[in-house]
Amino acid sequence: MEKSEDILSKEIIGAAIEVHKSIGPGLLESAYEKCLCREFELRNIPFQHQYVLPVEYKGVSVECGYRIDLIVDNKIIVELKAVENIEPIHKAQLLTYLRLANLKLGLLINFNVTLLKKGIMRIVNNL
Repeated sequence: MEKSEDILSKEIIGAAIEVHKSIGPGLLESAYEKCLCREFELRNIPFQHQYVLPVEYKGVSVECGYRIDLIVDNKIIVELKAVENIEPIHKAQLLTYLRLANLKLGLLINFNVTLLKKGIMRIVNNL
């Protein structure tokens, strides 16, 4: 049975909370990505990591080096951060990725917080 974006997002957030509980704040983004990938595997959450995102420009696919941290079940983009504060540029980046990938929902997760709930943002692309 195919899962809805709402159910998947709850599963993603649950996995991220488990990672944060286990290793806490203060590490590099790459460490959180590897741990979250492992948690997804343990929970049988389908995902791709470091997904290459080409840019389509005037009918030509242009490789610009953009990589999406995680795409879950080809439905939700998950961008991970380990920063002091989420800035407007982080939100803009995720929204641009959503538009380029033609997806509706993205989660921006900042692991550099004491309570992960405060580090999670849902970004919706109004297709």
